[in-house]
Amino acid sequence: MTSRKTLFSATILAVPMLGMVPDAYAATTPQGTQHKSAHKKATTQDIPHTAGAATATRAAVPARSLPRPRHRVSDSGENVIVTGTHSENRHARQSMSPVKVVSSAVLRRSGQMNLADALTRTYASVNVETMGTDAAALVSSIHMRGLSSNQVLVLVDGKRRHTTTTFTATSGPNFGTTGVDLNMIPANMIDHIEVLEDGAAAMYGSDAIAGVINIITKKQDHGLNVSAQTGANAYNGDGWQYQFNADGGMKLGNDGYLHLSGQMYHTDHMVPKNVRDHRLVGEQPADHDVASYVSTGAHIPATSNKVLSTAEETRESFGLDWGKPLNENVMFYGSITYAHRHAETYQNYRVPDVGGGVALSYWPWGFTPIETAEENDYAATVGAKGDHLFGFQWDISSTYGADYNKVGNKNTVNTGVLQSTCSTDPNAGASYSPVGCGSSPTDVRAESFNMAQWTNNLDLRRNFKIADTVPMVLAFGGEHRMESYQIWAGNPYSYALGGTQGFAGLAPQNAGKWYRNIWAAYVHGDFHLLKNWELDFAGRFEHYTDVGNTENGKVSTRYDITKRIAVRGTISTGFRAPTLAEEHYSAMNVSPNGASGLLAADSAAARSLGAPGLKPERSTNVSGGIVVEPVRGFHVEVDVYQINIRDRIVQGGTVSGLSAVSAIQSMGFTPPANDASLDNIQAYYLSNGASTRTQGLDINADYTFRMGKYGTLTTTMALDLNRTRLHHNGLGTNGEELLNAQNIGYITTAYPRSKIILNAFYTVGNWDVNIRQTRYGETTNMLQYQDWGPKALQYSVTDFYQFKNSPRWLTDLEIGYRVNKNWHVAVGGNNLFNIRPRRVPQSVNYLGAYIYDQSSSQVPMTGGYYYGRVNATF
Repeated sequence: MTSRKTLFSATILAVPMLGMVPDAYAATTPQGTQHKSAHKKATTQDIPHTAGAATATRAAVPARSLPRPRHRVSDSGENVIVTGTHSENRHARQSMSPVKVVSSAVLRRSGQMNLADALTRTYASVNVETMGTDAAALVSSIHMRGLSSNQVLVLVDGKRRHTTTTFTATSGPNFGTTGVDLNMIPANMIDHIEVLEDGAAAMYGSDAIAGVINIITKKQDHGLNVSAQTGANAYNGDGWQYQFNADGGMKLGNDGYLHLSGQMYHTDHMVPKNVRDHRLVGEQPADHDVASYVSTGAHIPATSNKVLSTAEETRESFGLDWGKPLNENVMFYGSITYAHRHAETYQNYRVPDVGGGVALSYWPWGFTPIETAEENDYAATVGAKGDHLFGFQWDISSTYGADYNKVGNKNTVNTGVLQSTCSTDPNAGASYSPVGCGSSPTDVRAESFNMAQWTNNLDLRRNFKIADTVPMVLAFGGEHRMESYQIWAGNPYSYALGGTQGFAGLAPQNAGKWYRNIWAAYVHGDFHLLKNWELDFAGRFEHYTDVGNTENGKVSTRYDITKRIAVRGTISTGFRAPTLAEEHYSAMNVSPNGASGLLAADSAAARSLGAPGLKPERSTNVSGGIVVEPVRGFHVEVDVYQINIRDRIVQGGTVSGLSAVSAIQSMGFTPPANDASLDNIQAYYLSNGASTRTQGLDINADYTFRMGKYGTLTTTMALDLNRTRLHHNGLGTNGEELLNAQNIGYITTAYPRSKIILNAFYTVGNWDVNIRQTRYGETTNMLQYQDWGPKALQYSVTDFYQFKNSPRWLTDLEIGYRVNKNWHVAVGGNNLFNIRPRRVPQSVNYLGAYIYDQSSSQVPMTGGYYYGRVNATF
């Protein structure tokens, strides 16, 4: 029997006698089981939020326990958590798996306006890539514990959050992902964030391999908070940002609450200085592959290529959260979020003679195509919860969320339809243009996407005592989730004859709409076998209508040796079902000279090349740790972990020549038929082609110095050591390994081997100062030789340049002053000393425009950022 089935069976067998416990006893037991901590005993006071872990919904609590405005969350982590447990009144340091709490105050003091960036600054095991490209540059997805954004589950108030609709089609660590875009959640709506650092698929279902991020929203029924912040990348002189926030609460009747949040954000492009395009510098090495362009008219600056830059973005978001008792035992609750984003990113500069000079009449001095996005993201939850359903607390809810993105391309032209070879004859094969020849628009819609998710949950929970001796909490329930994914083709000019410059759109052959249903059931038991010993079992069964069944289990335990020392450990199995985008996204660029692109993994075209289709990734997580308090108030947590992932979904299955021609033709495209073009015809698909092992160590410590009239100093330290190794590299139908050295590097060494965050927050009188030192460890990527590389190695897919981003220290500082009880002002700088990533050699710098390793998840390329902020609270 596999470990997965063993754990699942153990969970079911562990609670056979629970139904025989009389309801009358439950009525006399305390609302929550008390937990002994390595710091102090848990309190029995009401908690502000209760979330049902097993199906990512709020656990049932009495309507009379309606959340009230409280300020419980402290930087020290001594707060009640709702993630990874069904027990009430459990604090973060009492958990059986490591759970960390990040307060809104900590996020604010990061100085970052975007949630993903704020988490990266304040949380050691979270990172983002240096930059994205194409549509991926418009999405903020995080990496946790060196794994992809698809392997992190994001919840909002315990509800599964829908993912972005944007598929990362560019090679790199996040290739193929559609992770949750954290920046589409109003940051000022957040009360705090709970991060479960362990595999939790047995509790939450798919995606919870690296961990779980649970965003808890504000629920105060009074008050008004307003803030404004502005800043820029001062060393660079651009990248100006500003943000306005407002949130406040009000009562619904005498016993309900409504909390509203709104946010507006804008940032300009940040473009690194002194980036010189190889085509415009005048002199090139003998082995250069791209011709120099010499203007016969006005001078074209060598710094015209701005592809290595951040997006210009304007975002408006809104959120509300409400709760209202319907009677003494039932509470009605819900939440809504909405966000709109307009964003633009630069593409590679096109010299005036692009396409043989056919675009000179449009852009006589060359042009920079600009990719645009118009995105709408929304989610709504309604639910009711209460007591006394046959002695059980209950919670029933429904959540619908969707993300729609319209991607465009402006400041561009389709050079294919301007060529003399363009033909309006349908029999002209790869030279046929369905939109005519001789003219092209300069602004087109390239593609549109929509990802939607509808989740319905029922959760039940009850406290028992087995044989009137062993306290335990039993929770069980079910979930139904329907997911849909839709692709719309772009304007025909965006894809005809190779498509528009900068970004080719999707054709009708790529478009479609797909659905699937997921049914799930779970059971979770938390046993206090002895006063100081707790044992936890969880099991979950899920059925996917497209990829079949999964069974997962989890066993956790904790033993408090003394009131200051505790040990804990967990072993679990998990999975990640392939997303609908991974199964169905395709993109094919066909021109008169060649064709290349991605085949949908479940398509007839991919199957004709031997693709077996996708199946779920499987994981086994093992972790163990110790929680100590050597002196009162000094807290240390040390945890080690190992994550084995089998059948990991990766880029692979690349074919070329006649086999690729046949597959592309089966999609309805017409690739060029002459023999000279066969080497330029390639197709590939996603496959379960790798197995990896991730091992790591997390250390967290904090201590507060209380110095009376000299103020208070809170110090924290967080360390994440992380290493991922490839254990299996699958074989394609041609017998070759699916992953080359570059792709292996993306999933094993593009993430920092270590990250240390040292933070000190000092308050005295009306002043406060926060200083943070962050060390990012080394990253390594295998970079392809480009246009200035050795002639024999240019664009090789077997020989690469090993590039190491050496470790970097960043220093952040914020100084604040409280003017009065309502007003607070602050000024600060992130990366005070303008530390940048290491520059890559010119031999691997494509066109001279990519001066940094864009796939590295190390320090950002933006350099020093300085800001000012004003907060008002009423």
